[in-house]
Amino acid sequence: MAIFPNPGGKLRVLVVDDSSFMRMVIRSVLEKDPAIEVIGVAVDGVEGVEKALALHPDLITMDIEMPRLDGISALRQIMAKCPTRVLMVSTLTCEGARATFEALDAGALDYIPKNVSDSTDAQRIFREELLRKVKGTAGSFLGRRLAPSATASVMTRVVPAPRPVASHAPLQRLQYVGIGASTGGPVALQEVLGRIPANFSHGIMVAIHMPKAFTGPYAERLNTKCSLLVREANDGDLLQPGVVLVAPGGRHTALVRQGNGVAVRTLATTDCPQYIYVPSVDHMITSLADACNGAMLGVILTGMGADGFKGMKHLKEMGGTTIAQDEATSTIYGMPRACVEGGVADSVLPLTQIGPEIARIAG
Repeated sequence: MAIFPNPGGKLRVLVVDDSSFMRMVIRSVLEKDPAIEVIGVAVDGVEGVEKALALHPDLITMDIEMPRLDGISALRQIMAKCPTRVLMVSTLTCEGARATFEALDAGALDYIPKNVSDSTDAQRIFREELLRKVKGTAGSFLGRRLAPSATASVMTRVVPAPRPVASHAPLQRLQYVGIGASTGGPVALQEVLGRIPANFSHGIMVAIHMPKAFTGPYAERLNTKCSLLVREANDGDLLQPGVVLVAPGGRHTALVRQGNGVAVRTLATTDCPQYIYVPSVDHMITSLADACNGAMLGVILTGMGADGFKGMKHLKEMGGTTIAQDEATSTIYGMPRACVEGGVADSVLPLTQIGPEIARIAG
């Protein structure tokens, strides 16, 4: 359970959207939860900024496309004048994805895919996602911390496991890197990959919780900001040195042995009903560990929940090496925490040190 910014009181939310239908839907979903109070609504970015300054909400849901002042511009004004936790409400289009990543760079914590249709399943998924993200980000860090505080150690913190685990894979055996993330992950992953040199000699597979329409534009964005080649994975792709493949949204990704290499296999969510989050970090890391016999480095970045823990545990049992992002620099410490407290993180590092450490260990 998240710790709300105002312990003992309700989570106070401002809803900003130019669609009267969406304002009604979001308000109706949130007000059904006794721990949440919608303290106001705004019909565009101008009114959203005004009400944010006047009401001081704990969290804002912000539409992107609005008249007078769009959501990204409103977000920038709010972050400059009264920093507040903001969740963007994004359309499931390539344009919506690009705008969402721009908003995350500007300080938004996360996004909610706007997928409200006549489908009962779509409505249920939207309700569940909205509540999960609103409540999950309520106690998150506000702002961006890329390095530990002045009083924190900047050395690698080796975390003792509560039970014996397999020894690390010898450095010369490491062949691949698997990285998983969720909330806060788009910005964190950009930071990590941006610190890995272009001559990196191992293939990298990434699984980050995103809808189908978002992973392609996200990979394109990373490709323009990193020295490595980054692209969305396709079924049958081989992991190659110096190339980052991003697992496609809306499906699960498994890695399988193919000759002397490792290839991507995408699976429908119905084929893996045991996995709640899509694409599953657990499934990606577990299958990659199996495909390379543990000769890999697993990395878990910021995110809600515990996706990735089972995969990292499996990797440790096969002799692999693991890194988790530290609490001080995580937007949401859920996924890294599960690995640290479960004793499967060899090292716990601040965000700015993870990319260089990947290069050092696997280089």
